[in-house]
Amino acid sequence: MRKLKKTFNGRQDFTREDPWRMFRILSEFVEGFETLSTMGKAVSIFGSARLSRNHRYYKLTEEVAYLLAKEGYAIVTGGGPGLMEAGNAGARRAKGHSIGLNIHIPMEQKSNPYVDTLIDFRYFFIRKVMFVKYAKAFVIMPGGYGTLDEFSEALNLIQTMRISRFPVIAVGTKYWKGLIDWMKDSAVREGCVSPEDLDIFSVTDSPKEVVRIIKDFYKKHKT
Repeated sequence: MRKLKKTFNGRQDFTREDPWRMFRILSEFVEGFETLSTMGKAVSIFGSARLSRNHRYYKLTEEVAYLLAKEGYAIVTGGGPGLMEAGNAGARRAKGHSIGLNIHIPMEQKSNPYVDTLIDFRYFFIRKVMFVKYAKAFVIMPGGYGTLDEFSEALNLIQTMRISRFPVIAVGTKYWKGLIDWMKDSAVREGCVSPEDLDIFSVTDSPKEVVRIIKDFYKKHKT
């Protein structure tokens, strides 16, 4: 690793390091674009890394991915364990293309064994661009902060018209009920979110319904 020069007060000289960091950022963008641009239509699936293979949400995620892969969609996940693994496992079972966008974090995340195409990222913001860039839909399974981050960013990008509208589907009505109730009872009531903005996403418990929502959307919006 390149050693940083120390300034007169002993602090690291980031003014010298940051320009070099731009080359690492550029290389990650290039690798991501080159690899993912050839995968065809895809769906990005998000969910908790903490849930085990015998958890009901693992089985639900695997079935969602399986049905989507059967429809010809590549499945993109964060490449790690838990529900990310379930998404890749479902794609593998359907003989579809299984993609993992892995992130280097302090708690080392290893890619799961069901990933066919793996890309490693150092920067979260580049990884997030790749999730959105080639996705025809987002499927939001139960998860924690990372899943909430991807969910809210998709809603924000669509709301602000920074990207074209596409299906965003939260799976698990019981799990997401508290958040949705808060959106309705607090965010909308206080005027922070418009009522019509709640139509940006759908909520369901059914893997078949996930597929139907996506197919119906693209029947209405020819691409």
